This record gives sequence, C-alpha cells and structure tokens, in this order.
Amino acid sequence: MTQQHVVVCNTKSSVELSVFPAVTAAQKPPVAGGGYISISRRPRRVLKNLEINGDQRINAWVESMRASSPTHLKSTTSSFTEEHSSWILRHPSALDMFEEIMVRSKGKQIVMFLDYDGTLSPIVEDPDRAFMSNSMRKTVRKLARCFPTAIVTGRCKEKVYNFVRLAELYYAGSHGLDIKGPTTTSKYTKDSKAEAVLFQPASEFLPMIDEVYQQLVDKTKSTPGAKVENNKFCVSVHFRCVDEKRWSELLHKVKSVLKEYPKLRLTQGRKVLEIRPTIKWDKGKALEFLLESLGFANCNDVFPVYIGDDRTDEDAFKKLRERGQGLGVLVSKFPKDTIASYSLQDPNEVMEFLQRLVEWKQVSMQASS
Repeated sequence: MTQQHVVVCNTKSSVELSVFPAVTAAQKPPVAGGGYISISRRPRRVLKNLEINGDQRINAWVESMRASSPTHLKSTTSSFTEEHSSWILRHPSALDMFEEIMVRSKGKQIVMFLDYDGTLSPIVEDPDRAFMSNSMRKTVRKLARCFPTAIVTGRCKEKVYNFVRLAELYYAGSHGLDIKGPTTTSKYTKDSKAEAVLFQPASEFLPMIDEVYQQLVDKTKSTPGAKVENNKFCVSVHFRCVDEKRWSELLHKVKSVLKEYPKLRLTQGRKVLEIRPTIKWDKGKALEFLLESLGFANCNDVFPVYIGDDRTDEDAFKKLRERGQGLGVLVSKFPKDTIASYSLQDPNEVMEFLQRLVEWKQVSMQASS
C-alpha cells in the first residue's frame, strides 16, 4: 500500500487541505496530476543539476559562484552606479512604492512569505550565528497578528524556528520540503487543540541525506573555511569563508560524493551549494501549498507577498508571476537577475517595510470600525 502524508487542519475553520502521496527514493518524481501542483522549469540561466564529468562544467559553476558574490559585484567596473540605477528602474524600492503596492492589494487578503537568511537576519560568516534582532522579532510577531505569515527557508525547520521563536507562524524548512503550521492560537488557527499543518514530501530521502552529509563533512574538512550543514531534507555546503582560489577544489569534492547519488541534485544559493532530492518541489511549490492550506487555492481576493534574497527564492517569485497575484521583493544591494517586481536593500529595509505594513493594517482597521 502506498504511504501518504496527511495534512491535518483545523476542522472548525474553512481551511481544506489535501492528502499527498509519499515519494520514495526509488520512485520517479510524480508528474502533473499525480497529487503535486505542476510547475514549469526554472529559467535556463539558473544552474541546476550537477553533471559529473568535465572541468568545463566546474568552471561554469565557479563563474556562477563569483557572479552571485556581493563582494565580487562590488569590485567590478566603474559602471556599477549606472548599472544599479538601471536595475532600480526595473525593480524599484518596495518602500518608495509602498502606497502603490497598497492600492494593488485593496480588498484582498495579504499573505506574507519571508525568507530567513539575508532577509530577516543579516548574512554572517558562521551560519549557526545568523540571529535575528529583537526588533525584527517584535516586528514579525506584529505582522503575524495582521496577516497569515510564513517563513520559507533552505534551513532545517527546527533550526530556523530556534532563531525566530514565534509559534504563531508557518514554517517551511528545507526549501519547502518540511512544512509545519502555527502551534499557538491566532485568528488563523482558532482551535487551540487543532494539529499543525504538516507536510514532508521527501521523507524517504532522509537516510540518503544523512549519508551524503557525513561523507561531505569528511571530504571537505581539508578545505579551510568550508562548512557543511545538515538541513534535514537537504545538505548545505557553505563556501562564504573559503578562499576563492579553492572554490574549484571544493566543487570537485562535492562532485566526488554526489556521483554515487543520482537521486540528488545540486543547486547554488548565496555563498552556498545545496544538495536536494530530485523531486519536483521548491519554494514556489511551498508557497502554493501554503496558500491552498489557508483556503486560497483558487481565490482572486488574495495578495501574496514574498520577500527573499537568494536564487532559490526565484521559484517563489516565478510562481507569483504565473498566478498573476501578489508580488515578489528581492533583498539585494546589488543588481541581480530576478523576476521579482520590487527590491529592498537589506534586513533593515525589510523590517521598515514590514512595520509600514503593520501600521497600514492598523489604520485600515480603525477606519473600518
């Protein structure tokens, strides 16, 4: 009998959730119509699956790693200012365009989706010390009182929860492969005894992920600055503290491990390499699943806002474009390829934007009372 992962919801609310078939490592990824929401391929310029043979591919990865490095971008030519001005015209500040955004959301339910690293917390050399500020935590707590709010991250769900420590949020860890709903009462979870939303489409991959993690720890220990992080349903190899001259060496080591695991794929984020199951699931799918779990699967009166800083967040930005709803906000001080509509420079601007959202909601509620 096929195993299933059941999503449990509040029976007293109008939320209707689904039962999804479990995916085993031996099975092929499900196709559209088999219980998963269909999603088109990523833009071709985003490097995806690792091909095991050829230095040319390694060189392409290294160049991509350099291109996504803020320090690299900062040290390019004097035309940077002109390039940045042109980029801002295409992706204006969400703070500058706040009133316009609020006009677009009028009469709709705003639902907030937030990446963690680089969005709610600053990027730091040691990923275990990526703490969010107390003021950011207070702001996100207020935000969750006004709108359904989810953290969507590549981090292990438990680890990011320990950073955030807010029980009223939805958490989608491991790039959406591990989803859990609020564990405390709120206006969106009225029954305190209701079980939290729980969805883990790649549970059969856990033993494989653990194996790869242990092998990567052993393989990379001779590369100074490399840090391997087990994020439960994916493995992250951080190269932020690795000398750029040794990036190629690090990639070769990762390749040597992954060649024995064709069911896993390699993607690249901001100063990090991510090893994930090959199933068709990403942050865009997680966003759509959470909207469905909140009862907004086929609604025209919902306005999702996704804020993130990494390449993996592009899947969510793309999903919003496909739905024709809401908007994506890229967090970056530097011009980057993105399909997000707006931009914010850093977590401080993210906090200011969230604070303005809270104030806007409070004023709107007072005006309607």
